Amino acid sequence: MLLGYNSNGLAHHRLDEAIEILAEAGFQVLALTPDICHLDPYRTGPEEWRGVRRLLDKHGMRCVIETGARFVLDPRAKHRPNLLEEDEGGRGRRLDFLNRCLELGSVLGAQVLSLWAGTLPPGVAPQEGLRRLGQGLEQLLEAAEPRGIRLALEPEPGMLIQTVAQAQDLLRGMGNPSGMGLCVDIGHLFITGEASPEAGTLEKVLKKAAPQLLQVHLEDIRGREHLHLPPGEGDIDFDRVWQALRSLPYHGPVCFELSRSSHEAPRQIQRIRSLFPRVFPGS
Repeated sequence: MLLGYNSNGLAHHRLDEAIEILAEAGFQVLALTPDICHLDPYRTGPEEWRGVRRLLDKHGMRCVIETGARFVLDPRAKHRPNLLEEDEGGRGRRLDFLNRCLELGSVLGAQVLSLWAGTLPPGVAPQEGLRRLGQGLEQLLEAAEPRGIRLALEPEPGMLIQTVAQAQDLLRGMGNPSGMGLCVDIGHLFITGEASPEAGTLEKVLKKAAPQLLQVHLEDIRGREHLHLPPGEGDIDFDRVWQALRSLPYHGPVCFELSRSSHEAPRQIQRIRSLFPRVFPGS
């Protein structure tokens, strides 16, 4: 596996300084969330992007693109508009953002871009939402393929696609396109109940997802509350998580997503290093 960290957990750091901190700690992957604080695709361009690419290359780091910025499209509505909107213009705005992220990713050398379905707008039937989602994803696949980027659909609690099973059903309905797979957030598996403290449940869902796995997210979770916590502050048994991941034929990014811990990012990064020394390269 390639250990990474999401830039949304470093929101109070300049991106070049965030990369330096992660590289010094031994992280191999920058999971970049383009946002108002880091390479906003509406306010930055290829010249600045190439500078970040040079810095990543200097440290031998890879990059994956995450598209979960909260208010980048609407300062008053979190994660809106999305691909399920009643308004075609709203769906178009989300597609435009995702296409800009693909363009950014191609400059940074990213091979994976993760995205979620979005919440179902009021009055939109689930089947219609799935139709719109599939239509949007087909358009993105056409844009991603020539850039050498694969799309990773992330099941997200509370959204139209919440579980790995639902995501796999959607991919199957699209003909399992080679340019698309899964981003699995370990914490989300426990929130939705796909995994539980019961032995074997986590391992079973990861084994089922493995052939399509392109990206993994990590954080701690307490109970079934959707609140990303630093490791050790929730209920997840990380020894079990590492063992389950090592059992898979998967060698891609495994990225901590601590979006609520930016105020103490340096401490949390060093704490991860102290808690899990064996998962870092050279250990």
